[in-house]
Amino acid sequence: MRERLIVGLDVPTVAEAEMVIRDLDGVVSFYKIGYQLAFAGGLGLARELAAGGTSIFLDMKLLDIDNTVASGVENVVKMGMSMLTLHAYPKAMRAAVEAARGSDLTLLGVTVLTSMDENDMVEAGYEYDPHTLVLRRAEQALAAGMGGIVCSADEAAAVRKIVGPELAVVTPGIRPAGADHGDQKRVMTPGDAVRAGASHLVVGRPIVKAPDRRAAAQAILAEMASA
Repeated sequence: MRERLIVGLDVPTVAEAEMVIRDLDGVVSFYKIGYQLAFAGGLGLARELAAGGTSIFLDMKLLDIDNTVASGVENVVKMGMSMLTLHAYPKAMRAAVEAARGSDLTLLGVTVLTSMDENDMVEAGYEYDPHTLVLRRAEQALAAGMGGIVCSADEAAAVRKIVGPELAVVTPGIRPAGADHGDQKRVMTPGDAVRAGASHLVVGRPIVKAPDRRAAAQAILAEMASA
């Protein structure tokens, strides 16, 4: 289970991230670094952790012209990252897959953010509801040769049927029973997410903000194992 639990280092400084990592030493071996920490020196921390054997999920949600996406992916490969996200637009995914070919980097297509519901989709100009768009993008990611999908655990079972057993299905928006949902709108408990077909669970605040981070992570791992 340690290889399937990804803890989001969603903190404002490298010093705070290092404190989280120290608290979770021996319990967690996979971390997510996103915009907040990346823009505060987190990319250097990502390289350092990867060099020491820790798995890093670089959550950059890339989207740009093909050449720019490909160039970015090539450099992320050199950093030794384990996972990288990009928005699941077909052209961008095809460019990224070609750039990462032959490497160990798992490319993940971000479908619909777990903070968005149907009203948010309409406001953004999409003609699809979240569930329909997630499944459409899962099909496109599979066709492009991506390594996996990022989606709400609500869609994990349906996505798993599309992508088969091999691709990663990574689910953020994981909240233990009774936990505050925060800004997440499509959430699921760790056990339910595993049963739904998720290969990796991304958990941030329920662990990072817990009074006892180690105990919080161990409880989630135990729930995942029981599922």
